[in-house]
Amino acid sequence: YDKGYGSVAERNFRPHVTCTRRMPDNKYVLSVDNGVDQVKIYRFNDKEQKMVQVDAIRCDLESAPRHFRFSRDGRFLYLMYENVIDVFTYETGDRAPVIEKIQTISTTSTKNPGNLTAACAMRMSWDEKYVYCTNAGENTVSIYSRDEETGLLSMICCLPISGEYPKDVAVFPDGKHIASINHDSGSISFFKGDYEKGLLVMSGRSIPVNEPNCCAIVKIGD
Repeated sequence: YDKGYGSVAERNFRPHVTCTRRMPDNKYVLSVDNGVDQVKIYRFNDKEQKMVQVDAIRCDLESAPRHFRFSRDGRFLYLMYENVIDVFTYETGDRAPVIEKIQTISTTSTKNPGNLTAACAMRMSWDEKYVYCTNAGENTVSIYSRDEETGLLSMICCLPISGEYPKDVAVFPDGKHIASINHDSGSISFFKGDYEKGLLVMSGRSIPVNEPNCCAIVKIGD
């Protein structure tokens, strides 16, 4: 049971959990609480099927953490807020994991996005060489290259997605094509990424979908 008060009037009367995942070490569960600007860290007991909070990442007030991803090897954690992504190193500990912030990078190329732009979703390519982030308001997707050794991100581009309110981005197994899930315009738009030139080229026509929220692409066969 989660308790707390946040720092923003619209959501400070109760916790607001937006993302929860079990880490690759199978020992800890991280839960993003957008309402209290924290990421709660729980130790998971397989035998008793219980979770006990052991620590928390205390984010800046009104930073509004929303979503996180981690590298497959469990060494790096990527936490998305409304306007930035924080990169952390992650090490399994006996009582609690050891988590250290090593980078903060903007979710958009806009210098001062303010309240007009808010990041919605974050995905990794299948080979984990790239990270993608959608931005509502300015209706763009940002693409980053990811250094597999250091975990650090470098922005390649931030470009329009030909739709409104991109709530999610789906990455195809080839690592070259993406789909933007556009809630307000009721569409899914498709693009091919040219990572060397920093371009997104529309690939085929958008398809209509009634208020889409998220998308999962499953690789079948080899």
